[in-house]
Amino acid sequence: MSEPIDTQQAKPSDLNRDAEMLHNILKLGNRLMAPFSVYLAHQHRISLNEFRVMMLIGHYGSAANYELVELTGVSPMSISRAVSTLEKNGRVVGTPDPANRRSKKLTLTEEGERLFRAMRPATDLVAEYLLSRLKNHEKAALDHILHTLIATLEAKDEKGRSLFMEHTRPDRADESS
Repeated sequence: MSEPIDTQQAKPSDLNRDAEMLHNILKLGNRLMAPFSVYLAHQHRISLNEFRVMMLIGHYGSAANYELVELTGVSPMSISRAVSTLEKNGRVVGTPDPANRRSKKLTLTEEGERLFRAMRPATDLVAEYLLSRLKNHEKAALDHILHTLIATLEAKDEKGRSLFMEHTRPDRADESS
């Protein structure tokens, strides 16, 4: 068994820089979920995806499932499950979308609005704290970088396939070694 890398002593050549940044992005995501897990999930009996769906519907006023998939990057099945649970718990209601008959527009119910108002301050506090040490130009740069990274992950080829998923197929890793 090899010795663990002492990250305080490691030289940049010891670690793949891009892989290290990926791990830091994943760590950031995990750390950002701590307030949700500790303060909101149990208290309001809501899952992370349900929370994300409610916050987006509350922010935009209404949204269809396919729009929630696009906004969150979460799989359609996960969004469908979250919406179904929110409907069952009386937090959202769906009405036929006149612009798309195969879809329904989701809006918050009175209970959903109450919960949205109760959870919104915690969301704002997380955003405020996370960005508190950044100057305005750093926030603008971060926003640009995040949009660039998301666009890279969402890019499609001429057949509509995800370039990211095609590029990261396990059989491609075998080709590159």
